Amino acid sequence: MQEDHIQVLKKDDGTSKNIYLLDKKNIHNNRMQVINQYVENDGNHDNRYDVTVLVNGLPLVHIELKRRGVALKEAFNQINRYQRDSFWAGSGLYEYVQIFVISNGTNTKYYSNTTRESHIKEQQQTRNKSKKTSNSFEFTSYWADANNKVISDLVDFTRTFFSKHTILNILTKYCVFTSEELLLVMRPYQIVATERILNRIEVSTNYKKMGTIEAGGYIWHTTGSGKTLTSFKTAQLASNLDYIDKVIFVVDRKDLDYQTMREYDRFEKGAANGNRSTKILQKQLEDDTSRIIVTTIQKLSEFVKRNNNHPVFQKHLVLIFDECHRSQFGDMHKMIVNNFKNYHLFGFTGTPIFAKNATNKSNPDFCTTEQAFGDKLHTYTIVDAINDGNVLPFRIDYVNTVKKKDGMTDKEVQAINTEEALSSHERVSKIVEYIIEHFDQKTKRNSFYDLKGQRVNGFNSMFAVASIPMAKKYYLEFKKQLEEKHKDLTIATIYSFAANEEDTSDGILDDEGFETYLLDQSSREFLDFAIGEYNKKFKTNFSSDGNGFQDYYKDLSDKVKHREIDLLIVVNMFLTGFDATTLNTLWVDKNLKQHGLIQAYSRTNRILNSVKSYGNIVCFRDLQQQTNDAIALFGDKNATGIVLLKSYEDYYYGYEDDKGKKQIGYEERIAMLLQKYPLGEQIIGEQAKKEFIVAMGNILRLRNILSSFDKFKGNEILTDRDFQDYIGTYTDLYEEFKPNAGDGESIKDDLVFEMELVKQVEVNIDYILMLVAKYHQSNCTDKEILGSIDKAIKSSLTLRSKKELIDGFISKINANTDVMKDWSKFVREQEESDLKNLILEENLNEEETRKFIENSFRDGQVKTTGTDIEKILPPMRRFGGSNRNERKQTIIERIMKFFEKYFGIV
Repeated sequence: MQEDHIQVLKKDDGTSKNIYLLDKKNIHNNRMQVINQYVENDGNHDNRYDVTVLVNGLPLVHIELKRRGVALKEAFNQINRYQRDSFWAGSGLYEYVQIFVISNGTNTKYYSNTTRESHIKEQQQTRNKSKKTSNSFEFTSYWADANNKVISDLVDFTRTFFSKHTILNILTKYCVFTSEELLLVMRPYQIVATERILNRIEVSTNYKKMGTIEAGGYIWHTTGSGKTLTSFKTAQLASNLDYIDKVIFVVDRKDLDYQTMREYDRFEKGAANGNRSTKILQKQLEDDTSRIIVTTIQKLSEFVKRNNNHPVFQKHLVLIFDECHRSQFGDMHKMIVNNFKNYHLFGFTGTPIFAKNATNKSNPDFCTTEQAFGDKLHTYTIVDAINDGNVLPFRIDYVNTVKKKDGMTDKEVQAINTEEALSSHERVSKIVEYIIEHFDQKTKRNSFYDLKGQRVNGFNSMFAVASIPMAKKYYLEFKKQLEEKHKDLTIATIYSFAANEEDTSDGILDDEGFETYLLDQSSREFLDFAIGEYNKKFKTNFSSDGNGFQDYYKDLSDKVKHREIDLLIVVNMFLTGFDATTLNTLWVDKNLKQHGLIQAYSRTNRILNSVKSYGNIVCFRDLQQQTNDAIALFGDKNATGIVLLKSYEDYYYGYEDDKGKKQIGYEERIAMLLQKYPLGEQIIGEQAKKEFIVAMGNILRLRNILSSFDKFKGNEILTDRDFQDYIGTYTDLYEEFKPNAGDGESIKDDLVFEMELVKQVEVNIDYILMLVAKYHQSNCTDKEILGSIDKAIKSSLTLRSKKELIDGFISKINANTDVMKDWSKFVREQEESDLKNLILEENLNEEETRKFIENSFRDGQVKTTGTDIEKILPPMRRFGGSNRNERKQTIIERIMKFFEKYFGIV
């Protein structure tokens, strides 16, 4: 629908006819209809779909409605059930859906078909966490007006979102189909910004204002809100205007060039013609077919210097600057503006320069973002983004590392707080010790998951330090302490030359390019040493020379994103423009303020899943005032309460929110749980079960936040074993209430289970084997350990299907058993035996079945549709009395059971 909407159909007489599935040029030529309560009865179950919008007869928008009071997440889960059971059935037209809308009357959200698809895949892949980039409920969007006021009520939403002009524009212009075949639908603030830029281009062209400040403007969208997608869509739509010759997208850092190029390329292969040298840039500027160009400001200014009166200066151009701050206020910006004659200049920034925080006082006429780019066309601040759930708030710890003696004056304390004291070996050692000790807690890594030196849970982190000498000190100290403590963390570092390593007066982090040859000898040698260690670890071959260093940067960037690096030590690099959803913690031993502070903190607040509920900042310097000032500057004076999480005491003991409503704390919630649902007692009745599910959901969410506060350790109230008991009951109820497709509306529709948070606290097979080993050491006499094993299995969603296997292994243990070695052998033998029985009993094609199972383990899921499943089935008649569908369903269920039993345990 997005890229290939004109189909050539061959008619019976041999002639061809072009059929437009969608008219994208004249959108009101498309015919729209609404159907409701459509019943699909060709699937596994009959399903009744609430409301569907047809465009030219194809279902392009689907709406799922729940009654008021029902959790919105349930409507989201309902669509998942439809997909699993019958979206693909019959003629499969529901696969054409581009956008889903969900509503419970009070709240209404929308999202793309890809988000729905990713959610289903993610639910099937409960393991394989290292590759998980959750696109589930967190990736649904509210609709809003141009001032970012959310329109959540169903009636108001329908009046605006479903006005014919709006919905057709969203379907034809404001969806992006990426080169990875993902469908993204833009958020309201992204659409408004794009519309405002296009409108400014049109109006200023009509009034012949090109080449003046009135022809452009800037967009203030907070870091992490998806500026690249907005700028890409703007560039794409601007390049389609008949009167525009070229769109040039300009970045101001070499390290951003790579990321932006990749992002642009992700949206449309070849849309951004990258250029490594000024020569290639010149070629592209002279090539009429090259419509969108991504380049750096350095290359563009170099081109301008070398080419006086080049014909391109007269062409009608749109220049879009990413992160338009300091480098646009210098000679380069002036040179570009003075040479190009027929242009529109636009800037995107998350941290604009206002008169209040401008430092280019030498030229008072040219020191703010507005003076350089023109009017502010749209604003979407960090407060807006957090309120909408598009980025996460921050939680900040200030860890005091310079101790002062009693009776010391402030002046004396300031004297201690010099770089010399801050870089002392004793302080560096203490900070490294703190980070190692608190690493699992801050990055949400359950300690059980480290038994085989393999980490399968949680996030990763970055450490911002003040200078290259400090990066060297910290790197060596980490290596030393990790070895001494027998800890397994993957540490890496990267730095290059920057004119000012320390913070500048305006707080903008200084450029670190790829010019490693400018480094002094010892810094260069150390960089080679660190890259050498990286090469050994990952079997790569990078160096600190030119391309070798750029390739190291790219590979490191990928490994951080895929969570293969636990902690990355940086000076300035990676603190701006780098996005990794897996990153949740920034350790800071560096003076940050204003732009630099918000940019650095924002590396941690990208949305991933419900476990990642905030970005974690741990400061080893007192940056409290700088943090409050920066948040006030780029949010508003009351922003701190929204942007920063509450205190430990608030979450533990409760607090009053802004509306004066009491929010119950952890302590009180646990007391209520113990009183109402005593351990070991059965929960009777549907209503009581429902209330228990809600109570446990609240506790899991609070515990998820509290677990990264140092004070929480020892104050959990419940012992690990008691907590596992409650989780076991919660998981039992999840299995009991798991909705089945075709169910009518019932209590199930009102339930939301926090299974992602359960998975975060659940135990894994390594922990079970550790308990089995303990049981073995007790000469198989300690029955309490067997009780612990049983409770642990019951509390884990993924281990329940393996209970029979674990019990079978325990029953075979004797004095000669080597638990770890014999477990692997036992599992392999059982797996082979079970597979043979399955093939024999169901008369399956052996070769194809083995291949199918192998692929399922590789992919982390069983694919129940497509030709692969057909190949393994026994010979059956397609028509007439063979009960083919029922037989196929039975085989699929048995394969699923086999997969769940053996997946991810060896």
